[in-house]
Amino acid sequence: MHFKDRQDAGRQLATRLTKYANLDDVIVLGIPRGGVPVAFEIALELHAPLDIFLSRKLGVPGQEELAFGAVAAGDGRFLDQEIIRAAGISAAQIEQITYATRAKLEERARLYRGDRPPVSVEGRTVILVDDGIATGASVYAAIHALREMKPKKLVVAVPVAPISTRDWLRSSVDELVIAYAPEYFYAVGQFYDRFSQTTDEEVVTLLRRAARSSASTASRPDCPVPAIISQQEIAIPADNVSLQGSLAVPQAATGIVLFAHGSGSSRHSLRNRYVAQVLHTRGLATLLFDLLTEDEESIDRRHAELRFNIALLAQRLIAATEWTRENAITRNLPLGYFGASTGAAAALVAAARLPRMVDAVVSRGGRPDLAGESLITVNAPTLLIVGGRDEVVITLNRQALATLRCPVKRLAIVPGATHLFEESGALEQAARLAAEWFVHYLAAGSREMHGTGVAATHK
Repeated sequence: MHFKDRQDAGRQLATRLTKYANLDDVIVLGIPRGGVPVAFEIALELHAPLDIFLSRKLGVPGQEELAFGAVAAGDGRFLDQEIIRAAGISAAQIEQITYATRAKLEERARLYRGDRPPVSVEGRTVILVDDGIATGASVYAAIHALREMKPKKLVVAVPVAPISTRDWLRSSVDELVIAYAPEYFYAVGQFYDRFSQTTDEEVVTLLRRAARSSASTASRPDCPVPAIISQQEIAIPADNVSLQGSLAVPQAATGIVLFAHGSGSSRHSLRNRYVAQVLHTRGLATLLFDLLTEDEESIDRRHAELRFNIALLAQRLIAATEWTRENAITRNLPLGYFGASTGAAAALVAAARLPRMVDAVVSRGGRPDLAGESLITVNAPTLLIVGGRDEVVITLNRQALATLRCPVKRLAIVPGATHLFEESGALEQAARLAAEWFVHYLAAGSREMHGTGVAATHK
């Protein structure tokens, strides 16, 4: 298992932590410097505040590589009394070394946080994140220093760590989440395609971005509440390849929405995952999956050719649709497509080819114009959502809207939003529009299916 970079590792790790999403007492702590980009992606996905956790081991005088404890910037300190007695370290030495070590940590904290105080961890669920663990000695010291700060629950989450370290650390924390635990392990960097050093400037930037995002989320009354869902990672056979997907099904689901991600994206798209969370709160299941394999994505990153192969993407979406019709959990659920960017064109092409299977289509910042002649034969109710400042895409969507022949169609423009809906409240409005569309038309599809005697599988 390889990660493209720390951002990719964070997104993958976040999928294993979704039970902590939108909980008021959760905080994500990144260990600088490399752990912060990973932690940033997790905090963004969980809608949780992000801070750093600076700790440093206390070295035995003359044998500094041997730790007799650890301190954290702030109040945390752990002392290993057994090592202290064996090494004959005096109380005065302990205080002197602690003072000098903590002074260095406070200097780093000021560099990263500026004048902002650290986020309090007492009584909270803490998710401590690094980009990987090798021997585990440093994180072990950090865990014990953090324990002294009295968190309610301590979760350690890392993309990769060897099996031996995993087994050693497991009893030290309330929960240990590791995306990959190989038996043969040489260095953390061997499991990353890109593992360049994270700079201090990057850490500062990510902390500032997270603070803005957290403030925006805290001010939103409509932040989605997590639904009780069943989640599983799946593999979808398509054209002699296997596509990786994430299926989430709320209790008593009333429909399912398949996501066709945009160009250069994947099933880990944070925007699509946010929309999926909103759909879960409305009782809708979701299937997010990769339209391309890892090898194809590697080719596409270099040449950007496959992301515009609408016929290929549509065929992959059709394969995923057929998978849902064969799956015991989802086969009877009314079905919709949510497409972004070029994925929107693929969704419309697939909807035109499967008129009795697809009950609704929503496009967010999409390129429906790339669906070409398929627009004429789309029958499913179709909603096109575009940012108000995305002028070129607005024009293309208006042209596509005029070409569509489906009985129900609408163009919704989100004021002030650009192409990626990054502005405060923009993505929330788009998600709300999509949820209302799917709830209405998937319910209508269910009524029509049962009322007219059409088979539950739509076949």
